[in-house]
Amino acid sequence: MIEIALNNLSPGCQFKVTDGIIEWLDESIPRPSDAAIALEVERLKVEFISKQYQRDREKEYPSFAAQFDLLYHGGYDAWKAAIQAVKTKYPKPE
Repeated sequence: MIEIALNNLSPGCQFKVTDGIIEWLDESIPRPSDAAIALEVERLKVEFISKQYQRDREKEYPSFAAQFDLLYHGGYDAWKAAIQAVKTKYPKPE
């Protein structure tokens, strides 16, 4: 996650991370402070956790082929009910 944080803070930067140690390879772009990096890592963790419902839904939605088949044979209301069942099972947090 450090890599993503560094890319967010300094787009296009060159670096290497080994065992949590950052080696800054790009002198043309200033290295973010450790505090800024830690804050961005924490923000990314919170964002990841807050979107768990999306990953859960993705696993349970029918494949596109199954959805098209449901639309063809059951119509829009049947398709909508199948999708809503997954959304109800994994609600979006407020």
